[in-house]
Amino acid sequence: MPTLAALRGTCVSSGVLGHFFPALFPIRDPVLIFAIVLVLFLGSPIVMARLRLPGMIGLILAGAVLGPNALGMLARDASFELLGAVGLIYIMFTAALEVDLGAFRKHGVHSVVFGLLTFSVPQGVGTLMARYVLGFEWPPAILLASMFASHTLLAYPIVSKLGLSADQAVTSTLGGTMFTDVAALLVLAVIAKMTTGEVNEAFWWQLGVSLVVFVSAILLGLPRLGRRFFQRFPDDGPGQFVFVLTTVFLCAALSHVAGLEPIVGAFLAGLALNRLIPHASPLMNRLVFTGDAIFVPFFLLSVGMLVDARVLFGGLWTWAVAISMTVTAILTKWMAARLTRLVFRFSHAEGQVMFGLSVVQAAATLAAVMVGNRIGLFDDAVVNGTIVMILVTCILGPWVVAKYAPSMAKASAERGGEAAAPSGTLIPLATAEHAEAAVELALLLSAASERAPLYPAVVVEEGPDVAQRMADADAILAPAVAQASAAGRVAEPIKRLHPDPGRSLVRTRQELGAVNVVVPWDGAPSRAPSVGGADEVLAADASVVPSTAPPVLGRVVDELVRDAGANSFLCHLPQPLGVCGRVLWFLPPGVAGLPALPGAASVLGRLAKALGAPLEILCDAAERASVEAVARGASDGLELSPYPSPRAWLGALLERRSPTELFVLHGARELEPGASAEYEEFCRLAFGRLAERDVILFYPASPEVARALLLAAPAAALPAPPAAPAPA
Repeated sequence: MPTLAALRGTCVSSGVLGHFFPALFPIRDPVLIFAIVLVLFLGSPIVMARLRLPGMIGLILAGAVLGPNALGMLARDASFELLGAVGLIYIMFTAALEVDLGAFRKHGVHSVVFGLLTFSVPQGVGTLMARYVLGFEWPPAILLASMFASHTLLAYPIVSKLGLSADQAVTSTLGGTMFTDVAALLVLAVIAKMTTGEVNEAFWWQLGVSLVVFVSAILLGLPRLGRRFFQRFPDDGPGQFVFVLTTVFLCAALSHVAGLEPIVGAFLAGLALNRLIPHASPLMNRLVFTGDAIFVPFFLLSVGMLVDARVLFGGLWTWAVAISMTVTAILTKWMAARLTRLVFRFSHAEGQVMFGLSVVQAAATLAAVMVGNRIGLFDDAVVNGTIVMILVTCILGPWVVAKYAPSMAKASAERGGEAAAPSGTLIPLATAEHAEAAVELALLLSAASERAPLYPAVVVEEGPDVAQRMADADAILAPAVAQASAAGRVAEPIKRLHPDPGRSLVRTRQELGAVNVVVPWDGAPSRAPSVGGADEVLAADASVVPSTAPPVLGRVVDELVRDAGANSFLCHLPQPLGVCGRVLWFLPPGVAGLPALPGAASVLGRLAKALGAPLEILCDAAERASVEAVARGASDGLELSPYPSPRAWLGALLERRSPTELFVLHGARELEPGASAEYEEFCRLAFGRLAERDVILFYPASPEVARALLLAAPAAALPAPPAAPAPA
């Protein structure tokens, strides 16, 4: 029977199983190791769910039990260290990628205040504790306190899955994380250099210049590089995925040149690529899915493997150090979150979530303790105490976030009211050529409600070769459904046979209750318009003239536009929407008082937010005040650019030729102010002049016009679809 000391010795080499079965453990077969790891990835969340604990806690405990310091079934070899480091970088990258930059800028003060508090409180209290309670000298005391000041966003996937990435408290925590981690790592660099006697004026210059150059190169250079790549390869999904990973890990690797840890470079890369990767895009879904399924679980396992059972057999000094470190870290992080909550009047749940996100110690903490141990500032008791602190905080943080985040999500949904309700989008398609761009726009329009389904639809007109055209419809719908599924969204394909495709699509939209209709359109009319040529249109005054001319948009498109119960988007999108740097909304004269204008501003504001781009409105100078009053709350970065006269606005559009601007022309239905044959022809002309730019002709939903058109419509009912053949 092995003694207690013998069992302790097994933890030094290969674990308990390795002591008794050295030929079998630790397992060396890579296929079997990967199979066991996948079983843990699958089973741990299920077991933890029964215990009402976050699944990530199960992975940490599994790593502790099966790792080299306990049973020794799995060795923490180079592969676990590699994938664990990748998982940590991935957490920081996706956290920055999901930040709402508009809210981040708007509430930047919150991030700065929380960053100052969550660094200064642990740093100050921790230094005094280490100096006067544990008896350390000043340099090791300051370095030990920096371990409390930093934190790891281990529990961030919990709030992300609940849709709280844009919450003010979460955004403040993300910004504060970057601040406190950079500050803690700078303390580490300075103390390490002081210990080796290398701190001089040249050191401070080198550190400052490298930081400025490194941060500027990422935040200014990477967006330009990414925009060019996405414009050059808009349809290469795997290529875009590999490009993003390459840039992120290059930035993380180059962090060492600036004297920082890789997690800082990964976070900066996420901020730089934030606007280029819309949250509702397939690329974002692939990035988040890969991290959640593989890299982040590997990181949790690797953290668990660091737990050393020898700590349980340590003396009183080891336990005193471990308890002092753990209590100080938890208490000071709670104080920082509490003070931030009181300053900005966050709710109790928001304050607790901030505490849960910021209390976890892992990445920068490990870096600090390893460096401190290597240069002789920390002994084995501090190393063991760090392991205990990491284990306790890695369990406490996710548990606190999982407990309070659902109440935050519930309160957010109640504040959102009707905006949180699912609303579908109909996507009428005639060919597969422009289907991808239309689905991308539909995903962005419904980004605020992930439950909202998409309805790609093809209506085949009755006539010869019906069987072949119905088969072609399947070929058109299949890629659209696959694209929506790749973005993690539900797509319900619709295929109809009807003598009047336009009316059939309108009826389908009404039956489904879809609030948006996205139509690929190249600007070409189905027949010649009854207005003058392009030169006459540009020279004409855009006066308000009721439209009595025949429609010019196309037979099917005219029916969809006439349906005023939905927002209709006629889109020409030759470039990926992810490269959009600004949304320009052009309003014709006379529409400032439209009842539908507030709803239109809200829709385009949400689109701009999904794109991470500011919204700029070009309107008549005489109507600026009215437009501003209606649209001021639509977007955080709203800008107004008035044109001096009705005649001047026609040329104002053609002067804006930036390749990163999305042009949105405000469409006017008949019976609406601004509707005229000249204006319709101008919109068609704009499509032709901006053939290489992203252009949308936007007809907002208008209940008043819908009722007027319904009263003016003939009493005859829409043609019924053909009856299905009776079964044989």
